[in-house]
Amino acid sequence: MIRRLTKIACAGAMLATTQMSLAQEARPILTQATAKKMADACENHARSKGWKIIIAIVDSGGVLKQYTRMDDSFLISVVVSQMKANTSAGVPVSSRKFGEIAKTMAPGLEFTPNTATFPGGLPIMAGGAHIGGIGVSGATGDQDEECAQVALDAVKDVLK
Repeated sequence: MIRRLTKIACAGAMLATTQMSLAQEARPILTQATAKKMADACENHARSKGWKIIIAIVDSGGVLKQYTRMDDSFLISVVVSQMKANTSAGVPVSSRKFGEIAKTMAPGLEFTPNTATFPGGLPIMAGGAHIGGIGVSGATGDQDEECAQVALDAVKDVLK
């Protein structure tokens, strides 16, 4: 009887492990193709408006997935775009919203390293999962955020 219960327990553990493995595989990820499509849409929009921007797209771990620097863009925007992307990859809110939260609900949060508290960073969501962040810098904050939204809109069919 004990051997039979042991076999049943082992089978149950194997089944649970398999289910966990399948669940992990089903989690959406930010692909290179999607990140490139986002960056291209954002850059084209900026170009049409006469803005010179830098685009940083990171995965859910904050690792740079796609980076685009338009000619003659501000050098400081290299770092700022990545800070905005990291902010929205770290929490599923815009960098603008992160700043509002820091100011009103969690004073001191604005001093978190490698984060931004101003517009231009948006979270990348796919099927309800938080899979990364995009940060745009080089125009005004509102224009940066507009470009980031154009990037997300360009891949909304892929991110369902």
